[in-house]
Amino acid sequence: MESEPPFEEAYKTLFDNHCSNMKGQEHQDDNDVITTATEVEEGELPLIDLWPLTGDEEGPTTKEVKEECKRGMAWAASEWGFFQVVNHGISKEVLENMRKEQEKVFREPFNKKQEMMNKKNMMSPGSYTWGTPTATCLRQLSWSEAFHIPLTDLPSSTPHASFPLSSAMKQYTTNVFELAQRLAKILVERVGHESSFLEEICFPSTCYLRVNRYPPCPGYSQVFGLMPHTDSDFLTILNQDQVGGLQLLKDGKWIAVKPNPKALIVNIGDLFQAWSNGVYKSVEHRVVANEKRERFSTAYFLCPSYDAVIQSCKEPSAYRKFSFREYRQQVQDDVKKFGHKVGLSRFLLCSS
Repeated sequence: MESEPPFEEAYKTLFDNHCSNMKGQEHQDDNDVITTATEVEEGELPLIDLWPLTGDEEGPTTKEVKEECKRGMAWAASEWGFFQVVNHGISKEVLENMRKEQEKVFREPFNKKQEMMNKKNMMSPGSYTWGTPTATCLRQLSWSEAFHIPLTDLPSSTPHASFPLSSAMKQYTTNVFELAQRLAKILVERVGHESSFLEEICFPSTCYLRVNRYPPCPGYSQVFGLMPHTDSDFLTILNQDQVGGLQLLKDGKWIAVKPNPKALIVNIGDLFQAWSNGVYKSVEHRVVANEKRERFSTAYFLCPSYDAVIQSCKEPSAYRKFSFREYRQQVQDDVKKFGHKVGLSRFLLCSS
């Protein structure tokens, strides 16, 4: 199809090298093996029903129900680093419209998708990505295409008519930002800190949206849809379809997340782990490619301004102070040098 990125052509050398190594080695190194979905146990994320938090009713019973909801959220953030939310307040129409426009833009010819990011007054150059240009082996390759959009690029008034996703993104991101702030405020309060902290450094214009498509992959057991990583933000809200493929690492084992059509997935990012001094966990996760079915998802990243300083809220601190700008630059440098992100371990303070 003319809409498909040329994965097999562009990464032919990686596949050829992998096949040669497989034939020439009786035993593979564990680092060369990509665990397939059939070898991973499926599980459900902790489910948080936000309904008790939507009303203004007061009273002993109502307060306890609200408190229980908040406790459950904080527990999931610390034990799993992931949870799913229902009755989140974002209408089915908003979610479906975003998905419909998402599918439409990915059906555009490959060349047109590349050109979209180069047109004046549209999106930042390089917002459309596919594959992994820095990959030197298959386990560094992500079999996916995406629009990674800084929300400073979204017009403040009239959506850009020439970019198909513009109107849907505007409506979607407005709703998801409000949800992200609500959830983050609760998590901040649960560690005994001033709840307005994130409101002072995270704004709609400082956040990011990543609109993903994972094409069917003929080398199912050899390639990730998205290689293992943690998120470089405070909080991520994911809206995915029902195909499945998302996996997270818990207690040293990969767990395949069972899709829930009524839920949005929330996961803790590196900045929240550093700020909470390790109370909340930024957990490694990945997407496993599917041999026959494509998968769509949309990830919203709650990020601060580049100059915001991240400092642990408790002492003694496990991490040194750093700015969001410094953190992103370090991640980019590590990816260029090693082919993968190193992350928070770069900012650990040496124990005395």
